[in-house]
Amino acid sequence: MRRPVTELERERKYEIAPGTAVPRFSGNGTVRGQDAPVEQLLDATYYDTEGFALAAAGITLRRRVGGKDAGWHLKLPVAQDTREELRVPLDAEDAKVPRELRQLLRAYTLEGKLLPMAHLKTDRFEHELSDAAGHVVATVTDDHVTGEVGGETARLDSWRELEVELATDAPPELLDELESTLADAGARASAWPSKLRRLIGDRVPASPSPGKRPDAGEVVGTYLRDQLAALRRADVGVRRDVDDSVHQLRVASRKLRSALRTFSSIVDDERVASVAEELKWLGGELGPARDNEVTEALLRDWFLDAPDALVAGPVEQYLTRRFSRDAVELRARAVTALESRRYLALVRELDAVVAEVANGRGPAREVLRAPVRQAERKLRKAQRAADGKSGAELERALHDVRKKAKRARYAADVVRPVYGTKLRKWRTGVKRVQQALGEHQDWVVARPVVLRLGVDGRDEGVGFSFGVVYGSADTILRAKRDEFTTRWGKLAKGKRPRWL
Repeated sequence: MRRPVTELERERKYEIAPGTAVPRFSGNGTVRGQDAPVEQLLDATYYDTEGFALAAAGITLRRRVGGKDAGWHLKLPVAQDTREELRVPLDAEDAKVPRELRQLLRAYTLEGKLLPMAHLKTDRFEHELSDAAGHVVATVTDDHVTGEVGGETARLDSWRELEVELATDAPPELLDELESTLADAGARASAWPSKLRRLIGDRVPASPSPGKRPDAGEVVGTYLRDQLAALRRADVGVRRDVDDSVHQLRVASRKLRSALRTFSSIVDDERVASVAEELKWLGGELGPARDNEVTEALLRDWFLDAPDALVAGPVEQYLTRRFSRDAVELRARAVTALESRRYLALVRELDAVVAEVANGRGPAREVLRAPVRQAERKLRKAQRAADGKSGAELERALHDVRKKAKRARYAADVVRPVYGTKLRKWRTGVKRVQQALGEHQDWVVARPVVLRLGVDGRDEGVGFSFGVVYGSADTILRAKRDEFTTRWGKLAKGKRPRWL
């Protein structure tokens, strides 16, 4: 399978009246030179599901001929004005979406067909802009577009737009500088994020937006939709082996599971329990890969801060070899889970549950108090249960406190649009408690791994170093427990809403 070529795209689009000349950008600013236009004829076919699932997520998939970068292009949103473009060259089966791109999009297509949904022809006039040293810093394209989209009723449209794209090494503030020149020439920022979205318009299903006085269903539904979108974005990252993507996918799945359980009375769907269990399964499949990442980072930080006398042997090379090998195996396990029918069934169920979150559950400020209150009570109960325990029992009890703190924090995140400063301050205190216990749990997980690394590494001259780390674990764990006690005291005395 071919590996797509990746490029970061930073651009803005503008509307400009027909007959208006492309402005001159060269002057006293960054841009000192502007080349004469070079014409290109581009012909692009855009692919999506029947319900425009990709367009709704801000994703573009097209097959384009003509121009300097003919081929298959997959554009993924990154941030405002920024998208990541993945390119695959055309081949003999150029009318079929390449498998390497189809695989990345499975969480969006759910094995549905990717169909040619729209066709755009563009007569492009490209101007390269250069700085005082003659380096190209941006490209301005003057696009004259004709498009058609099918469906129950066909739609034809034509328009003109200017597109400004920065070079790879150009500073992001150059976009604002160029926009000032465009504004003086009468251009205005486009209301559409892409040519495709302009063409298909209202055929993309819009997410409902909360009203001025949102009800409980609106608040919970918005949060669930946001986390499901985050899960899908992280899914693509895991398939591409992007740094931190396993963590992001695990966080999104945890937030979904926590919200469904905490606000089950609002969701009111008989499938919630089974979906929550499947999310737990997904977390279990991702957990080993994430634990491997965390433990490696933990040990590298320990050795980085340790005195030279306590570090003997080729520790860094040993860590790289052992954790890299494990990372490959554990990532393969995570990807296998994402490729499974069980996972696709889970995402389908999440779609259905989220879509059916009903409005009209009552005023959010009144209705959402009880679930948050319950999460807070469970947290306090778990903390009390940890009192008086020691050894492995204490470690398990503190891990339970951590899980309850995370659930309480996520509950506060759900209702954040509704309540004020006092709840936000309480939520910050809960997060600090959770972080202290998270670091404690990281060392609980790492300790047996350190022991194994020390035993296995004796013949390689690193056994002593890992023995020192293992010996320091108890001291580190006591310090983390003390930190938790301090943070819990501050949380108990801190401000919170009276109803909490």
